[in-house]
Amino acid sequence: MIPKKKITFALYFGNRGFMPESLALEARKEVSKAVVDAGYDYLIMDAQATRNGSVETREEGRIYARWLKEHEGEFDGVILSMPNFGDENGAIAALEECGKPILIQAYPDEIGKMGFEHRRDAYCGKLSIEDVFHQYRVPFTALQPHVVHPSSKTFMQNLRDFAAICRVVNGMKKFTIGCFGARTTAFKTVRFDEITLQKYGITVETFDLSELIHRVQRMSDDRPEVTAKRQVFQDYTNCCHVPDEKLTVISKLSVVLDEYMAEYRMQAISIRCWDEIQSILGVSPCVILSELNDRGIVASCEIDICTAINMYALQLAAEEPAACLDWNNNYGDDPDKVILFHCGPVAQSLMTGKGTVTDHRMIAKTMPGCGWGSNEGRIRSFPMTYSNCITEDGKLTFYMEEGEFTEDVIEEGYFGCAGVARIPGLQKKLITLGRGGFRHHTAVGVGHVKQILQEAFKYYLGYEILDLEAGAC
Repeated sequence: MIPKKKITFALYFGNRGFMPESLALEARKEVSKAVVDAGYDYLIMDAQATRNGSVETREEGRIYARWLKEHEGEFDGVILSMPNFGDENGAIAALEECGKPILIQAYPDEIGKMGFEHRRDAYCGKLSIEDVFHQYRVPFTALQPHVVHPSSKTFMQNLRDFAAICRVVNGMKKFTIGCFGARTTAFKTVRFDEITLQKYGITVETFDLSELIHRVQRMSDDRPEVTAKRQVFQDYTNCCHVPDEKLTVISKLSVVLDEYMAEYRMQAISIRCWDEIQSILGVSPCVILSELNDRGIVASCEIDICTAINMYALQLAAEEPAACLDWNNNYGDDPDKVILFHCGPVAQSLMTGKGTVTDHRMIAKTMPGCGWGSNEGRIRSFPMTYSNCITEDGKLTFYMEEGEFTEDVIEEGYFGCAGVARIPGLQKKLITLGRGGFRHHTAVGVGHVKQILQEAFKYYLGYEILDLEAGAC
């Protein structure tokens, strides 16, 4: 189960002196209540710190900026609320250096309350603040509709979307991926550029596979951590066919990977999963990666670092595990359906039920008995987002689109873990992927989060985005 992070918003209230100032005091109560009702926490500046507890001048903006600095590290994003037109100079003074995502929310006017005492004009003021933020190159989030009341269900959804944007932006600004082993020799399709990734705050720590294997071989079978890990896997999935000594090796390999992750504080890993691990240790690491993904530690196979990056983004957006899957098979003659597959590293929570650990059928053709660890099963039906990226010419370029896993049956003889996905316009999108140099893997995550990823990637993280429909950046 992936632990849920409680999001905290810093609240900002704009004002313009000749507009009805009483609206700002009401907004403090209404927005605070909306945030709590949506399940989030908030920080709010003391109402006595400025006139009416809002910001309408440059000096009051500087007061707010100092208050934010005092609470650095305590909030994940800022909600800029506009109960009336608001003052753009105060807003930029307050938030130019905040370094967090900013949601601009403007109150709607009401028919019957358009007189000078009640009219807000936030509809217009929102455009003014967005204009100035654009001039200062301060990224912000503007969601539909243009104006929305905090007590509405629409604003509650805005808050959920903004919380997801904050998780993606804050999680991906700086994180570490562990790369265990060299690129799988046969797969030039998973090449990546470490320097490009570092430019975007993504650190890759590389480890020689021989060191990993050596640590497993030196570990005692009766070490308490190994015994505990055996029980983890026996509870996690169906291990009834796994030879006892193979389950012990799988458990030792999992313990060693845990040690690496703790030592280097990694949020994700990718591993050279064949065929040295099989030929030397006599197991496959698939079920280990499955369990890691269910724990909230992103784990991809075949040294596919780029797919791991996308899995991490999808996990942050949805707070659900993501998976690395092959674009593997057509599904009959339906042009919009595809079988997405991998050998067995899929998080079990994305499957129809518990998997069954087998001797990896591909490995068994040449090394029978050396591939135990493939967690076979079927992917359940759910709305999904799929995405991936490439590093090329110093740029990090992503695509992201939406589809759904269906309940279509895949015959029993099909090995591994797979599901049938329906993707509208799939054939055109596959041409764009192929011509764009994207890999044979895609990351899939739970829910339709395309807009959340686009917002985070384009406006805050500076990634390039490929439109699969248009076929161009």
